[in-house]
Amino acid sequence: MSDSNYDVVLLIEQALSTNDAQQVRGLHEEVEGKVRYHVLLPVEDAAARVESAMGSLAASEVLASPALVMSDMNLEDVQRELLERAREELATCLQRLTSAGADAVGQVVSVHPIDALTAKVAEVDGREAIILTRPHVVAEFFHLDWTHRARRKIGVPVLHLLEHENFDEQAGGGEGVSGV
Repeated sequence: MSDSNYDVVLLIEQALSTNDAQQVRGLHEEVEGKVRYHVLLPVEDAAARVESAMGSLAASEVLASPALVMSDMNLEDVQRELLERAREELATCLQRLTSAGADAVGQVVSVHPIDALTAKVAEVDGREAIILTRPHVVAEFFHLDWTHRARRKIGVPVLHLLEHENFDEQAGGGEGVSGV
């Protein structure tokens, strides 16, 4: 790898909007040398999704008619559908980054997101990591943990951004940049 390369690893939950892609690219306009984005999109686990759906049903007051029966579900089909959706979202994200002027490559990952992030930063000698999460309360709670865990595991700055919000909307509420 050439010293003039500046590799940025992006951990995302869903395809970036056009605005997200432009903002991410804008963060590195002044960087000398070639900037390359390595996008990681975790694929959701089918068993966890079914378990979550079952928990939601059990928590509701409408237990008279079971809407979902585990024996009727084929977890392999659900997992295949989730993987295909993740691949489509990744392709959309890469296209939007490329349209914003970025050099971007990516992959769908099935291991824990922070393990994938750590491995990719090490593999490409990443200069920084950006974690983009959905801006709702539950996702924010769980994915702040992604940011904190990433900061403990990798030796590069980690920026946490909220998807579909511009930088001004995130001011004061985002995680910001951490040295390690």
